[in-house]
Amino acid sequence: MTTTTTVTMDFGPNTPSNAKVVRTDCDEGDCVENQPLPPAVAKRPLSEKSPAEWAYERLVLYIQKFEEMLDGDHEVGMGFAGSDAGSLHIQGMGYFAPDIITFYGATADGQKAQLVQHVSQLNVILRAAPKIAEEPNRIGFRLRETLEETGEETGDTIEG
Repeated sequence: MTTTTTVTMDFGPNTPSNAKVVRTDCDEGDCVENQPLPPAVAKRPLSEKSPAEWAYERLVLYIQKFEEMLDGDHEVGMGFAGSDAGSLHIQGMGYFAPDIITFYGATADGQKAQLVQHVSQLNVILRAAPKIAEEPNRIGFRLRETLEETGEETGDTIEG
């Protein structure tokens, strides 16, 4: 069954934003686009957020939802769209307002890696990657907790 839902979210006075999703693998209401924003994220109007902060907040929600679908043998990895550079096991993420998003992690062979990307060039492929430690890294859940705890504009990063 294909689910099509359009959701209007209110980010404060005069700052509505629309989200829409059509997927065959997502029950109605279970996709990120169909979920209400965490109160701390919705608290500040969109007009007060930098493009980097707003992209960061939405990426956190996508990563956390993706992790919910993974089994105990996999963790979230990131492929590089338009590149054959391999993939990155995401261990942290941050932003530098107004326009930079940073991903921290490790390659499949355990080498430290960092991707710094301008929000206008943001293309991310989330992948189920075989875990590289005994326990899978669940960075999405930790990132989501920071959104809900502070609700403030910060450029802080969380590393796994």
